[in-house]
Amino acid sequence: MIPYGDAPLVSCRGLQFKWPGSEAMLSMDDFAVAPGERMFLCGPSGSGKSTLLGLLSGVLRATHGEVTVLGVPFSALSASQRDHFRAEHLGYVFQQFNLLPFLSPVENVLLGCAWSPARATRAGTTQQAQRAEAVRLLDSLGLVAQLVERSRTGNLSVGQQQRVAVARALIGGPQLLIADEPTSALDADNRDAFLRLLLAECTRHGTGVVFVSHDMNLARHFDRAVSLGDRPPSQMVA
Repeated sequence: MIPYGDAPLVSCRGLQFKWPGSEAMLSMDDFAVAPGERMFLCGPSGSGKSTLLGLLSGVLRATHGEVTVLGVPFSALSASQRDHFRAEHLGYVFQQFNLLPFLSPVENVLLGCAWSPARATRAGTTQQAQRAEAVRLLDSLGLVAQLVERSRTGNLSVGQQQRVAVARALIGGPQLLIADEPTSALDADNRDAFLRLLLAECTRHGTGVVFVSHDMNLARHFDRAVSLGDRPPSQMVA
């Protein structure tokens, strides 16, 4: 683990990103997330929410400016080093989940440890302990026990797959969880209940959260909301 003390978990300065061949540009002068903070990121389609998540995770590289996570400037890392850093320190929940349908839920969750010795160790010192932690996470997120070990993930409902994707992102206690509209397929009651479970797990590990959604009704669950619909981005206490 990289010590960060009182420094921001995430810090962006003079950030700009432009897709090749496009006139559209994401531009942010100042953006920061504190350790353990739960941030809600909103804005209309095309405002750059998913692009910002790509920059914060090191999947994309800024055209100008700097993204620093846990005190490490991404500009100083190669693409492979950013991949390694992401595996060690970040959990990512994709909008489409990106699960392996032929594996069981537990096997999918354990993939969160496959490329990170540090997260594997934090999940458990033995394979049995890591598997037990995967089962605990799935149970805490509301996936019924009989589906955890024996079912193929591809046979689960969208809501059940969502729980598997979040458990995979959370196993091993990453310092930062990035979530790209993972609740968009759920109705209001299930969405709120699931979000409470997700944030409770993040609190358990002290994990900071950057959560993207179009649904402003969810902002009340977070410490702060930031809108990319304005220039500069507006910030609200949720």
